[in-house]
Amino acid sequence: MKFLHTKQQPPEILAVRTAAKTAIFEVQQVDLRFSNGQERTFERLTPARKPAVMVLPIENDELIMIQEYAVGSERYELGCVKGLIDVGESPLQAANRELQEEIGMGARDIVPLRVLYSSPSHMFSPMYVFVARDLYSSKLMGDEPEPLLQVRVPINQIDDLINDSNFGDARVLSALMLLQRSQAA
Repeated sequence: MKFLHTKQQPPEILAVRTAAKTAIFEVQQVDLRFSNGQERTFERLTPARKPAVMVLPIENDELIMIQEYAVGSERYELGCVKGLIDVGESPLQAANRELQEEIGMGARDIVPLRVLYSSPSHMFSPMYVFVARDLYSSKLMGDEPEPLLQVRVPINQIDDLINDSNFGDARVLSALMLLQRSQAA
C-alpha cells in the first residue's frame, strides 16, 4: 500500500547511551538530528535481543487460551500461549515448544499468521503469531511460577471476547482479529 511508504529521510542517530538497566529492561537515550536540523533526545527500550512467539491453538472449534498473572495490570489476564524464542530456535520451533510448556500439547500443523510489533515508537520487539491445529499430548517443563489455567473459547464466541471491555491486551486482540480474518478467507 502506497501510504505505508515514505520518502522522508530518517533522522541521523548522533548517539545512543544507556539511561537505566534492570535484569529485564535496558532504557536507551537516543540523540537524533532530523532533516530540518532539529535535534531531540528520545528514549526507548533496547531493541529486542530475543523476538517472541504467540500461538493460537485450536481444538474442536475452540481456541485454547490461558489465564496468567500480569504484573503490569496487577491482575490475571486472559491471553494466548506466548514466550521468547531461544537462541538457535526458529519461530516455528519456539511456537511448538511454548505450546508444550504452557498447555501440555504439541501441534502437527502450525501456520504463521503475521509478525506484530507492540509500541514501535519506544521499542522494537517482533512477535511471530501462529495458529496451531492437529494437537497432541506432549508436556515440557516451563518457567511459569504457577500452573496456567486453560480457558477454552468457542471460535464462534471470539467476537464476544473482542467486544468485552475487560479484555484489553492489544497483542492478543490483534491476533484474534487476524485469526477471524484467516477463518473467513
